[in-house]
Amino acid sequence: MRSWLRWILPPLAVLLLLGLGFLWFLQAAHQARAEPGRRTDGIVVLTGGGGRVEAGLALLENGAAPRLLISGAAPGLTLAALARANGRQPTALAGKVDLGHAAATTTGNAVETAAWARAHGLRSLRVVTADYHLPRAMLELRRAMPEVVLLPNPVAPPALSASRRAWLLALEYAKLGAAATGLGALLPARETARS
Repeated sequence: MRSWLRWILPPLAVLLLLGLGFLWFLQAAHQARAEPGRRTDGIVVLTGGGGRVEAGLALLENGAAPRLLISGAAPGLTLAALARANGRQPTALAGKVDLGHAAATTTGNAVETAAWARAHGLRSLRVVTADYHLPRAMLELRRAMPEVVLLPNPVAPPALSASRRAWLLALEYAKLGAAATGLGALLPARETARS
């Protein structure tokens, strides 16, 4: 074999594997389908993008589950403010919606959600987040609570330019790779900033 082939084949193999992995990620992100008729014990909304909270509240109102956690809620957000911002009466959400203020990352969402699920004895959860975020969110949530059945409920992100969407997908793929390999644990935790 020519010497230049020995140098070029390994990087090409790595690029091919990364490319195939990215294609799998795209399929996984867009393949998840909500099952609106299937009931769960609870709903968790992972904050960080438009439309997620509204989708979670609509699921709660439609009877998809009796309880809802909004994980990663802004510090100081109250149930009354959340209700007003989403055109609901605070009394309609009282006793059904919990606000989790501790999470600042997807790993933090998983820890916060697992504690909430245990506290309420929940055995199944509907996970509401952006479609591109679902593969990593499901990975982290399964790690934190392998005994809980998780049902994905993707939310389409707001319209983005093609270049912005491509950048967002590439970044999320890199984060998924870090989470899957355990490298994400090497990053400094940000949860204490919100606790």
